[in-house]
Amino acid sequence: MNQNKIKVGITHGDFNGISYEIIIKTLVDNRIFDLCTPVVYGSAKAADFYRGSVADAGNFNFNIIGSPDKTHGKRANLIVCGDENVKIEPGEETAAAGQYAIAALRRAVSDLRDGNIDVLVTCPISKKNTSGDGFEFVGHTEYMAAELDGGQPLMFMVSDSLKVGLVTMHIPLGSVPGAINSEKILDHIRMMKRSLERDFSIYSPKIAVLGLNPHAGDQGLLGNEEQEIIIPAIQSAKNENIVVAGPFAADGFFGSGAYSKFDAILAMYHDQGLAPFKAISFSDGVNFTAGLSAVRTSPAHGVGYDIAGKGVADPSPLRAAIFQAIDICHSRQSYDIAAANPLQHYARERSSNGRDRDVNVEDILGPGDNQ
Repeated sequence: MNQNKIKVGITHGDFNGISYEIIIKTLVDNRIFDLCTPVVYGSAKAADFYRGSVADAGNFNFNIIGSPDKTHGKRANLIVCGDENVKIEPGEETAAAGQYAIAALRRAVSDLRDGNIDVLVTCPISKKNTSGDGFEFVGHTEYMAAELDGGQPLMFMVSDSLKVGLVTMHIPLGSVPGAINSEKILDHIRMMKRSLERDFSIYSPKIAVLGLNPHAGDQGLLGNEEQEIIIPAIQSAKNENIVVAGPFAADGFFGSGAYSKFDAILAMYHDQGLAPFKAISFSDGVNFTAGLSAVRTSPAHGVGYDIAGKGVADPSPLRAAIFQAIDICHSRQSYDIAAANPLQHYARERSSNGRDRDVNVEDILGPGDNQ
């Protein structure tokens, strides 16, 4: 892999949403070609359709190729992934758009798995028009885990100011209590620590764990999950020399700004983590699938049917997702080189042993802040 020129695959998602507008707005800036070679998986017809809604597109056009080995290093490349005899209907949730989104995703993941691209950035899909018909997954995260590694990934929302991971992902709220257990929480803490070290170059990271119930259960008055499931998982993690604290009540934790004193936060369910994350980091927030053998990111927003084709979509989240994917790829390369050197590996482990286990919440937040 060329350390300075990563090949970035970009799936077009739902072509009736804002994907092509933000893709074109991002790739029209030629400076991006100094950092990566972009390969869009999608539709030439849809790209041409939306180019007119981008005010600064000028003479921008895609270099149509058949495979990633045909890329032009200074052009925006596009691989057509389906029948071009499709109807583009901005703002409409159609079956054709869902099928095309899945076709692009399947081709891109195949190329990622085979090493034909280095990282993958996925534009948003509609979960409604992509479900069924041979695609039995709730979203990108679940599909990529099944295709690449077969294990349980960590949905990790990341920005420069905040990183939030989820124990449960796309399941109904009523199913959350039955879906968490101590071992699952501990596994996610471990994955988060490894990702922070390998993907973000943060060694001996400080991790906060949120409770499930209001007031983090209020010592059992408002629920027993904290006492019976979450606290034992935290203690097990501490026994492994992981710097971890909690469980914290989510409202006070985010409202007081305590989150800023940790490298990452583990939430129990989707909206508990994503609502504050998007309130704090919407424009630069990135959805990163940690725990996979390959790097996949996505902008932290939906398909945007309500503004599709109007030329007002903000490309900042997609741009952030591309840059984050590149940074994570470089970080992994550096980490793996260092980890291959046993002396460096031993020094890093020795520096943390005997210290992490003694860290408590007062050391991080200060007295009186553990609310």
